[in-house]
Amino acid sequence: MSTDIGPAAAPRATRKEWLGLLVLGLPTMLMAMDLTVLHLALPALTEDLRPSNTELLWIVDIYGFLTAGLLITMGSIGDRIGRRRLLLIGAAVFGVASVLSGFAVNPAMLIASRALLGIAGSTLMPSTLSLIRVMFQDPKQQGAAIGAWTGFFGLGTVIGPLVGGTFLQLFWWGSVFLIGVPVMLLLIVCGPILLPEYRDESVRRPDFLSAVLSIVGILGLIYGLKRITADGLSLESGGAIVIGLVMGALFISRQRRLEQPLVELSLFRSKLFGSALGMLLLATLLNSAAQFFVMQYLQLAHGLSAIHAGLWSLPTTLAVMVGAMAAPALASRMKLSTLLAGGLAVTAVGMLLLAQVSDPSDLYVVVVGAAVIGLGLGPMISLGTGLIVGAAPPERAGAASAMAATGTDLGASLGIAVIGSVGFAVYRTNLADNLPNGLPTGVAETAKQTLAAAVDVAGTLPAAEGSRLLSVAREAFVHGLQTTALVGAVIAALLAVGAATLLRSARMPGPPPAAEAEVEVEDAEKSPAAVDN
Repeated sequence: MSTDIGPAAAPRATRKEWLGLLVLGLPTMLMAMDLTVLHLALPALTEDLRPSNTELLWIVDIYGFLTAGLLITMGSIGDRIGRRRLLLIGAAVFGVASVLSGFAVNPAMLIASRALLGIAGSTLMPSTLSLIRVMFQDPKQQGAAIGAWTGFFGLGTVIGPLVGGTFLQLFWWGSVFLIGVPVMLLLIVCGPILLPEYRDESVRRPDFLSAVLSIVGILGLIYGLKRITADGLSLESGGAIVIGLVMGALFISRQRRLEQPLVELSLFRSKLFGSALGMLLLATLLNSAAQFFVMQYLQLAHGLSAIHAGLWSLPTTLAVMVGAMAAPALASRMKLSTLLAGGLAVTAVGMLLLAQVSDPSDLYVVVVGAAVIGLGLGPMISLGTGLIVGAAPPERAGAASAMAATGTDLGASLGIAVIGSVGFAVYRTNLADNLPNGLPTGVAETAKQTLAAAVDVAGTLPAAEGSRLLSVAREAFVHGLQTTALVGAVIAALLAVGAATLLRSARMPGPPPAAEAEVEVEDAEKSPAAVDN
């Protein structure tokens, strides 16, 4: 009698792998915290370093631009040199860059150190997620591990305002960057003990020229747009935009010729894939722009302390989590396009509520509007990556996932760079038209840079004169907030229409068949070059 027990089951994770998951979750939580603590620190660092509005925007978004531009490249490097090795190198660089950021003495140094943080950050996300897939090969355990990894990100989003506000209340603004140092030290010490090594010898050398072309193209375009909003169209701004467009065209041309391109342009042959990726990018753009202005409103316009601003931002964070956590259950009960369109329509309503703010004292309007925006964006944030993967052919799921991560990082930075530039342009124009008479020229020019600069310089003036400057500066900022909210409402409404029409055939990717999963595991086990514990 013969017995057929079928293919061998995937190996189950042990206590070592679960402890390794905890180690991988810490940098993920830290990256989520960084999204909120920097916004909390902006008023304090602006008062100390006095950056211009353009420098302030670069301080905020250079991290995201470089992370997005290098994400796919770093994934390829990790496959070649070892994902654990790349993770540990990135952790060391991230720790050094955090120290440099925390002790920056001028805007240029902070921008440079934030750029280094972006390069290091681009190694963390692909390395952590890919190692989880190696460590947890049992399908059920892998699903639970990825869910826990996502939970770390959500936890970082929740505690970020509280931890950041507390640090800013007790220490100087640079302390928020030093939060990451002990986390990275723990990763460097525990990583070699708890994490396996993984490499793929079949992966070719990544195309660094493509990475350079993409980053230069993006930064050139954004720099040109920022200069236009700051000083109007000029030879400098126009030249930067032309350079950006040329680099972008060269990048696309090169991808078409490469056998293993950095970005698989063939994915965009699917209109559904392009639509889904574009909507995720724009959704994160709206989220980052709203957070950027709301956090400054809470501290600079309304006058809250950093810790109280963090507490008042919690309703928005919780609303995003409610929308994100409810989305998978709702997706099983209703059409995906209807769910996403409804969420984006709610976002448009939240933006319109935010546009109703007419005075620096309208705290509750701002908090409710921001929470409604977060609730509406939750489904897209939660389901966006799965939607994009589901729109791609199964054999391109990995490339589609990388594109989704890149789009998310790029969207977050573009929200601050583009919409933030519009808001600052409105602030500067409105303030110039309403400045009190008799202000010294230097004071007036400083106040036009940012609201934080206006608040700072107002404290150096006689009480009555400083109060008048502070009042008109805060009103000018409210006008900028109103304008950006109206722009956001239009974008969200268009996205809602697009989701209802362009995503009608969208679906979420299902789990792979058990047989396929077992074959993949067996292949990994047979390859001694792939996994080295």
